[in-house]
Amino acid sequence: MKKLIIVVVVLAVGYGAFYEWQKYQAQQRIAKAPKRQTTATLEERDIEFAVQAAGDIGPADQVSVRPEINGRIDQLPVDIGDTVKRGDALFTLNDSDLQKERAQRLTEIEGAKLQVKKAERNYERSKQLFASKLVSQEVFDDAKTDFDLSSNSLEKAEKSLGIIEEQLTKTKILAPFDCTVLTRPVSIGQAVSGSGGFNSGTEVMTIANLNDMIISAHINQADVTRLKPKQHVDIEIDSVPGLKMTGTIERIAPQATIKNNLKGFDARIAIKDIDIRARPGMTANLSIPVISEKNVLAAPIAAVFTEKGERFAYVKKDQSFERRIIQIGVSDLNFVEVTEGLTVGEVVSLEPPDSFEEKGKPAGDKKPGTRKSKPVKAASAK
Repeated sequence: MKKLIIVVVVLAVGYGAFYEWQKYQAQQRIAKAPKRQTTATLEERDIEFAVQAAGDIGPADQVSVRPEINGRIDQLPVDIGDTVKRGDALFTLNDSDLQKERAQRLTEIEGAKLQVKKAERNYERSKQLFASKLVSQEVFDDAKTDFDLSSNSLEKAEKSLGIIEEQLTKTKILAPFDCTVLTRPVSIGQAVSGSGGFNSGTEVMTIANLNDMIISAHINQADVTRLKPKQHVDIEIDSVPGLKMTGTIERIAPQATIKNNLKGFDARIAIKDIDIRARPGMTANLSIPVISEKNVLAAPIAAVFTEKGERFAYVKKDQSFERRIIQIGVSDLNFVEVTEGLTVGEVVSLEPPDSFEEKGKPAGDKKPGTRKSKPVKAASAK
């Protein structure tokens, strides 16, 4: 029994010592922790604010090349990555069947022309005989009808030839502009369907003009009102360290869309002086300068408060703080320009004085009716 009591006493003493040791360690951590800054000294500084966004690089002009007619690939002189000049052949279709049809239509036209000449001679002879009252009205009308029918047959044959010849021109597909072949999913000998058929035809290749590149970005709805066309854009490429380019905003969509669960506006940025290391599909980080002011009186955003439409700051005077009405200008994410009410070198509070004067006191020690003022929002300007 005595041993049990000793064990219990030892455990109790050990637990108490361990508890006191933990408490001591916690106090030491609190004592060593850096104290949160509660005041700031006003100074002149540069204020710059830029809208940040990300987008994907892509060609300004990209075309899915599909034949207009059905056929079989006969020649395919280009491959993925090849550069092609405007007017050069991208591919050709086998035209042997069309050439046969063309020859047949030419033969039909020659026969139709002979029929027209024969019908015309009969018609002219009947016209003379009918004028001399040597043939009946019926014979004359039949001759005229035969002539009209033969003329129609000739016209129909000529139109059929025109259709065949137009199809022949569509068997050779030429590059519409200087381009690079991005994809080519078909091979020589493969049958392809025309764009007027099922599923808009077979895609033979995709081509793009890589000399003119753009970035498609999604701009947050909170930032879009600060942007406008022809605005300068700084560009960095994630996958190529150190690669920087510039661009300009070409257009901003008038209607918002949702992308990655964020509502925003699609923007198109044209890249200037494209680096050959920048390729379609790469991710680009965009920085669009919006505000830039040099050597202005700046205060931390946390030092500016607003209440009932008025902006003010708590300025240190002797051992206390006085509330002073101020006017602000431009701001970035951390600082705001103060145009009236403060001067360089003054010390301002970063939180309402009552919030740190009352620290350490029980909640019941606070005076009734005490209310903290709200800090001004970041990146605002009056």
